[in-house]
Amino acid sequence: MSFLQRLAALVWFLLAAAWFLFSDLVASRAAEGFDTGDFQEPLYRILLVFLLVLGYWGMSRIGQRRMDSAKATALAPRSGLGREFALGAALGWGGVLTCVLPVALIGGLVITVFTNAHQYFVLFLDLIALAAGSLAIEIAFCGYPFLRLVEAMGPGLGAFFMAVVYAIWRTHSAPTTTASILVAFFLGLVLAVSVLRTRALWVAWGFHFAWVATMSILFGLPVSGALNYSPLLVTNANGPAWLSGGSQGPEGSAFAVLVSFLLIFFVVRFTGDLKHKYGYPEVVPGGIPVDIDAAARAQHEAAMGSPEPGLVQILPVTPSSPGTVATPPGPEPPMIEAATPGSEASSSEPSPTSEAQPPHETLPSDHDSHS
Repeated sequence: MSFLQRLAALVWFLLAAAWFLFSDLVASRAAEGFDTGDFQEPLYRILLVFLLVLGYWGMSRIGQRRMDSAKATALAPRSGLGREFALGAALGWGGVLTCVLPVALIGGLVITVFTNAHQYFVLFLDLIALAAGSLAIEIAFCGYPFLRLVEAMGPGLGAFFMAVVYAIWRTHSAPTTTASILVAFFLGLVLAVSVLRTRALWVAWGFHFAWVATMSILFGLPVSGALNYSPLLVTNANGPAWLSGGSQGPEGSAFAVLVSFLLIFFVVRFTGDLKHKYGYPEVVPGGIPVDIDAAARAQHEAAMGSPEPGLVQILPVTPSSPGTVATPPGPEPPMIEAATPGSEASSSEPSPTSEAQPPHETLPSDHDSHS
């Protein structure tokens, strides 16, 4: 890409980032205005997804007119979408389980269970909020803005920069440790690499949703230092901070740093087929359309010369009896009429079907010589 094209992509990235901040503010104020109690968080997340999709779709229609809007926003619906989501969910669930298992075996987990019937209803709403919220974060950090950043900086530098931004956003609202910052950075790389290899958000969305849902709802542990999505279980991890993560939960442990780093290679390993099928950037056509086959055929004909004309049968061939050779009919011979007295008086104009004859010289008769 030229310098101006990279600069334009960077401008679109900045506009997309500004739209995310604006959409987050509008969705939050709108959800608070409805005052819906338990429905406020799911409503906020759903409104945020709607505003992000609407804004980024409009930007792609203006700034990337030669690309399909669904591909430009990494939201292209395609066959196997559910399998991609399931792949990401399996990786996310496995990563959380690997982080929690050493804490449970070495330090121990103290679990508090709430069995109020209302908590099950809140659990259902929290699942909706987690699904919509994780999708909104992927759209904002790994969708249209990230693809424009890749166009401006390249895939490697773009993924690194987006992982840094994701780590800052994930850890800015709670007390952090070095381990939790590294985990957030490596998780940002996992999400960015999955999008680069699949050119869609489905693996990243599945991974993000499963990571947060497993950590908070299934185990009741804090996510980024918060317990916002655990209506049934609240779990306290025992043991030293390098093992339990302290107030950050398992995301602040040394095991989580190692696991999140290794997850990058697992994503690369298990998205090989998707990389081969979808991972290459779309070739945008430009210039004048050319028919390659027609041009090659014309060049071949010019080099080989014009083909020899085939035999053409003009007259039908009549079948012949055995022992005879059929000869094609030839031209009919001209008919010669006998001269008759008085033929000299006939018109001197030649027949249109007869050939012109040379004039005959007339000799003088004896009668003319004696007179």
